[in-house]
Amino acid sequence: MQFTHLGRSGLSVSRLCLGTMNFGPLTSEDDSHKIMESAHGYGINFFDTANAYGLRSAGVSGLGEGRGHTESIIGRWFAQGGGRRERTVLATKVYGAMGEWPNEGKLSALNIRRALDASLSRLQTDYIDLYQFHHVDRDTPWDEIWQAVDVAVTAGKILYVGSSNFAGWHIAQAQAAAAQRGTFGLVSEQPIYNLLTREIELEVLPAAQHYGVGLLPWSPLQSGLLGGVLRKEREGRRRLEGRAAQSLEARRPQIEAYEDFAAELGHEPGDVALAWLLHQPAVTAPIVGPRVQQHLDDAVRALDVHLDDKALARLDEIFPGYRTAPEHFAW
Repeated sequence: MQFTHLGRSGLSVSRLCLGTMNFGPLTSEDDSHKIMESAHGYGINFFDTANAYGLRSAGVSGLGEGRGHTESIIGRWFAQGGGRRERTVLATKVYGAMGEWPNEGKLSALNIRRALDASLSRLQTDYIDLYQFHHVDRDTPWDEIWQAVDVAVTAGKILYVGSSNFAGWHIAQAQAAAAQRGTFGLVSEQPIYNLLTREIELEVLPAAQHYGVGLLPWSPLQSGLLGGVLRKEREGRRRLEGRAAQSLEARRPQIEAYEDFAAELGHEPGDVALAWLLHQPAVTAPIVGPRVQQHLDDAVRALDVHLDDKALARLDEIFPGYRTAPEHFAW
């Protein structure tokens, strides 16, 4: 396994991060535990979850029991001992509403305190390595947020703090407020980023580079569209519906060219998509969210895929990206 530092911090994490959103809603607890064991076997030490994970999506059949269920699954795995918790850099998130009563969501000092303690209880641990704001809270001032974080850090409940789904100027806001307080600020940002979705290149990516914030891209295969979907469709192994099917039809020529190019390179499309992210500046670790063991086995192959300048240029031709703002849209 390859390792790198998380942003500008001294924390060493694997170049792949195990995403756990499927644990509970789509993957049984027993299978989830086996996947986490396998991740450690591969040398993956970085696991990502959220307090709101566990609830099934509307119209999706599955095993989910409710918000917090995924953290509980992970906690019961940690409770088995054997160094499971000690070998894991654990990341979870706060923001999503955990109930219908006021102050059961977002980033008020009250919710941060209560949500953190609840996550610690479900995860059966006494500290979180990386506590992430799942979304920007436009109603809570940064002084309040950072004060709540400072209290938790002083209590030993949080080591590092990150964000998710922030705009570039949100990162700047957060870092400026942290600097005024003399605190470390954000060390990571978790955005959607892949060959099909590259908007963060305008401002989020350069902001992350400027502030030493590591990127943890989610949905690296764009819900499977970059994982060889056309071949699977021809083989009768996958059939997309709803929004995913509409996205496929809108981008079918690009995806056809992409799958043909992956074949020329001698790699699976999903491996190329993950390898491309690993070649991008500021990216610390793509988040891979396996539903079954095979998905994790497939993802690990990407670590051995090298893309030269010619291959990277060809991928940019197929999926044009963005230049840094404002040059992308101004003279």
